[in-house]
Amino acid sequence: MVGVRGRAVDIVNHGRLGPKGLFASWQGVAHRDRLTRPLVRENGELVETDWATAMERIVARSQQLLKDKGPLSHGFYTSGQLFLEEYYALGILGKAGIGTPHMDGNTRLCTATAAAAMKESFGSDGQPGSYVDIDECEAIFLFGHNMAETQTVLWARVLDRLAGPDRPKVVCVDPRQTEVARHADVHLAVRPGTNLALMHGLIREVITQGWIDEEWIGAHTLRFEDLAEQIEPWTPEAVASECGVAAADVVEAARIFGTSQRVLSTVLQGFYQSSQATASACQVNNLHLLRGLLGRPGCGILQMNGQPTAQNTRETGADGDLPGFRNWENPEHIRQLAELWDVDPLVIPHWAPPTHAAQIFRYVEQGSIEFLWVSATNPAVSMPQLPRIREILAKDSLFLVVQDLYLTETARYADVVLPAAAWGEKTGTFTNVNRTVHLSEQAVDPPGEARSDLEIFLDYSRRMGFRTRSGRPLLDWSGPEEGFNAWRDCTRGRLCDYTGITYERLRGGSGIPWPVNEEHPDGTVRLYADGVFPTHGDDSETYGHDLTTGATVGPQAYRAMAPDGRALFKTAPYQGTHEPPRQDYPFRYTTGRTVYHFHTRTKTGRAAQLDGAAPDAWVEISVADAGDLGLVEGDVVRVESPRGHLTAPVRVGDVRTGTVFAPFHYGYWDTSDPTGRDPQQRHRAANELTLTEWDPVSKQPVFKTAAVRVTKVAGSTGPAPAPTTTASRPARGGRVPATVGGAAAEVDETIAPTDPPAVATKEERA
Repeated sequence: MVGVRGRAVDIVNHGRLGPKGLFASWQGVAHRDRLTRPLVRENGELVETDWATAMERIVARSQQLLKDKGPLSHGFYTSGQLFLEEYYALGILGKAGIGTPHMDGNTRLCTATAAAAMKESFGSDGQPGSYVDIDECEAIFLFGHNMAETQTVLWARVLDRLAGPDRPKVVCVDPRQTEVARHADVHLAVRPGTNLALMHGLIREVITQGWIDEEWIGAHTLRFEDLAEQIEPWTPEAVASECGVAAADVVEAARIFGTSQRVLSTVLQGFYQSSQATASACQVNNLHLLRGLLGRPGCGILQMNGQPTAQNTRETGADGDLPGFRNWENPEHIRQLAELWDVDPLVIPHWAPPTHAAQIFRYVEQGSIEFLWVSATNPAVSMPQLPRIREILAKDSLFLVVQDLYLTETARYADVVLPAAAWGEKTGTFTNVNRTVHLSEQAVDPPGEARSDLEIFLDYSRRMGFRTRSGRPLLDWSGPEEGFNAWRDCTRGRLCDYTGITYERLRGGSGIPWPVNEEHPDGTVRLYADGVFPTHGDDSETYGHDLTTGATVGPQAYRAMAPDGRALFKTAPYQGTHEPPRQDYPFRYTTGRTVYHFHTRTKTGRAAQLDGAAPDAWVEISVADAGDLGLVEGDVVRVESPRGHLTAPVRVGDVRTGTVFAPFHYGYWDTSDPTGRDPQQRHRAANELTLTEWDPVSKQPVFKTAAVRVTKVAGSTGPAPAPTTTASRPARGGRVPATVGGAAAEVDETIAPTDPPAVATKEERA
């Protein structure tokens, strides 16, 4: 690869690319560190071998475990970065070949709550809105979504609107003064972990002021009374007290939502990785249901994804879902899959909920899972409570297969490492957050002996001898197009209907948003324009859950409720954060992204421009907290939770008082000990500190809230290695040079206290 450019006719990006697309998508792929041959562990060391040896070793261990212990000995943990065809092959392998429920993707860490919230409210996964709504909305709400750094191309589209003649109102919910917050009409800098209290307050104000469509609610929804009862205590003053924001700002944000005729809402990790995640995300859906703001131009919800193919992971069943948005509790849906795959229905695991990622690692820890296949993800850096995860990956009882582009921190624990092809080196389709399907065609050959993920999965299936009831190979595809055609059959009649899409239709132009079928031959820009939702008991992807406990409603109670095409108002009592600050750990810790890196930097850290822009970890604290702690820009601190610590330079920035922020990208692959196990090595991974707790419904880990303390360990020799052009910019920009990259620079250390960016109590400032 020598470069990349956008395609101007594309409906999604209009030809624009962000920094990661411009640099990491080819520099980070065409790099000397790429894996080019399989590796196997011999005498404790990983050594190169041939494909036959590597695959035979995997198959021998897999077959022996299936014989001795059965399918529950196997687990699969994948990504949001493969192609649809590869995910579908993996889904069939795990669910119909092995027969294990232990399958998930790192989308569990990223946007599992997006899917859960849409299932609970609308009966199925699948975004109601479209990116086109950005061009047509009257107001845009961003709930825990730093779009300027997580979706740069989409943010450029928002900036077009903000600079135009009919500028939409912007409301931002984020504890940091992000670029989104700088452009916002209302910035609600909430305390981390208090999202649900804020949402209840916004809903209460909209209802109290009469800004709801009672006729639409009566015709298209259920359980309004339950919602109204639950939100009653949350006056603007109560929200202000709990969330640390001004009551007047809560009122103004509600007024903007309640009086604008076209509202678009976007949601991301600030809600998904925090306390009561599904309940909080459902409240965004509830706001739109209260006013009937769905299915019309400029009216929509984007429960966002954080990875390029996260939507496909969920659609195809490579994670904890069933393919085609089917319901694991519905026997008819299991029968449909068994007939499609020509297997015994009893092979497909449906006797209990699918196993989520944190539980998969718990089963490895306990010893019941002894075979774990990890593809295109790096849990040794991305999972919570990393000291524990490292111990799990190092267990002698675990046979670990890692399939990736590089020798990641996780791959260094593996028994077998398989070199995979990257995008551009293989062909396949992918679907983005607003349901638009694209085709990516192979442009160059993968390096050395690297193979596409699809080739690897098909080879494993053949070697394992997986067959259908009629004796045919379970996966007899010759390549990705055959896999796509098989997927089309799987989606027939489902909400995510691909039957009208072919490779040929996707060539040369732009993508097509599903459903695409005889009824919608050119695709579907927005869902639910008719106010009819896939909540009928025969169609729904779920029967729902109690949002407090995660207990399933069950088919009998769900059918008795008779939603029959109506959306559901759902919420839960506010409970607060899992680990509030206390005397010995007085700060709230939260994590997030920087625009210049993606996940654990396996690609972006190998692109010179991106690595130079954000070369190392840092932590952000407010001006007030820096003054109280006697810290200046660049001082090195130890940030410690009850589980672990990190050491990094301080950026004195515009984060709310009482909060410590750290980027989660930095691991150890480019250090002296790539496993991160050397006690003498400086810890810089944000997840050394995070806790093993998860949302009861989506099972998404809580990365956004933990209690920490901050201790100075060394004085400043220059500014923190944090970008100065994004949310991590210094609070007093003139005092810190705009250059980064690790070079020492003289810093003005007399940072005078300024008003914090959010309301703060004396206790927080102390």
